[in-house]
Amino acid sequence: MGLHPKPRDLNKVVTGDPIELSSKVIDECVATEPTNRVTNKLSELNDDIAIVESFSHMVAFRTEDGLVLFDASGKQSGVAVVDSLRKWETGRVHSLVYTHGHLDHVGGSGALIDDAELRSFAHPTVFGHENIPKRLERYQQTNGWNTIINQRQFGGISSKHGMGLTTEHASFVPKGTVWPDVVYQDEMKLTVGDLDIEFNHGKGETDDHTWAWIPNTKTLVTGDLVLWVFPNAGNPQKVQRYPLEWAKALREMMSYDAELLVPAHGLPISGSMRINRVLGDLADVLETLVADTLNLMNDGYQLNDIVHMVKVDSEMLDLPWLQPLYDEPEFVVRNIWRMYGGWWDADPATLKPSPRKHLAVELTSLAGGALQLANRARTLAEEGDLRLSCHLIEFAALADPGNKEVHGIRAEIYKLRRSQESSLMSKGIYAAAMRESQAISE
Repeated sequence: MGLHPKPRDLNKVVTGDPIELSSKVIDECVATEPTNRVTNKLSELNDDIAIVESFSHMVAFRTEDGLVLFDASGKQSGVAVVDSLRKWETGRVHSLVYTHGHLDHVGGSGALIDDAELRSFAHPTVFGHENIPKRLERYQQTNGWNTIINQRQFGGISSKHGMGLTTEHASFVPKGTVWPDVVYQDEMKLTVGDLDIEFNHGKGETDDHTWAWIPNTKTLVTGDLVLWVFPNAGNPQKVQRYPLEWAKALREMMSYDAELLVPAHGLPISGSMRINRVLGDLADVLETLVADTLNLMNDGYQLNDIVHMVKVDSEMLDLPWLQPLYDEPEFVVRNIWRMYGGWWDADPATLKPSPRKHLAVELTSLAGGALQLANRARTLAEEGDLRLSCHLIEFAALADPGNKEVHGIRAEIYKLRRSQESSLMSKGIYAAAMRESQAISE
């Protein structure tokens, strides 16, 4: 599937102008420097627009009535982002707009409130789509689950039974996170000083996403609808994503003939041709994935077949704004199936399956024991068939969960598999399995 990007020195520290860098990358279709930079440093894009590059970014517009900010970054970076902002402008923050409710965008809002109180300013008014409060409520209802999957995704923590996790007292939504004061449904207009802003609702990575058009400066603020990686439309551990609706929002943005695009991750883009090149490539890939998947579904193929049949052109995946470094196409296919086809994968055996433990014990017995099966799994891994190898080692470990030798082999297999993957999501899940077995085998 072309999932291995060309080698790049992504650890190189870059402090250059983000517009100059993005123009070079788009014009040459090659990135030799990081395109997602987490520096917590501010860059001025013009006299009254700035970006603080973090995880995620804060975008700032200066007006005669105060600052309008898009996103507050996360809890861990919030204070540093506000400090950088204040080196550029010390006036009141009039409005804070959430592009969506992911915690790396809203979790740093407490730092803005603390700053307002320190300066004796009124708190900013917080704007967002009506689904943001619903998202935050869902996070509270699934506090332990969301803590587990984020630790697994970003830290390689064990996945079984919360092993190694201490979630019972942790709050997934950071303390001090500010909920929206004003919400809207489909679209909304806001004027602050001489700045006119048009909010538009668009589904993509989330169902609560806002992208904004600022006609005064012909600027698009896109949030996570532009990520400078392959679109995060398939995350295997998260709720439904919306690839076709995502593409629709991108197509609508293209109609504005924008001169500046400022995302929440990655580099700002200058010039309508560059902007529409990136937006168009993102939309093309998403639309094609949906069409190809639905065609095969309509022909009666099972999910397992479709996952292995639908491909994305490797030349597209080599583009610096489409490389599968976070999510990847195979996961998007599964999300498309879930949206249009439900949870059943069309395999009769999986409709009402036996407990996996029973299946594992039976297959292990037929293979001559758990260690025999584990050794076969290791041979397959050494031969390069990591997909089949992982099936076998899971059966072996499930059939004999206390076998240190089996878990030693399992750890080796997942260490190797992790090294072969490009996306952070795959790496995190395989690292979790590796560390789980390492803890048992030691």
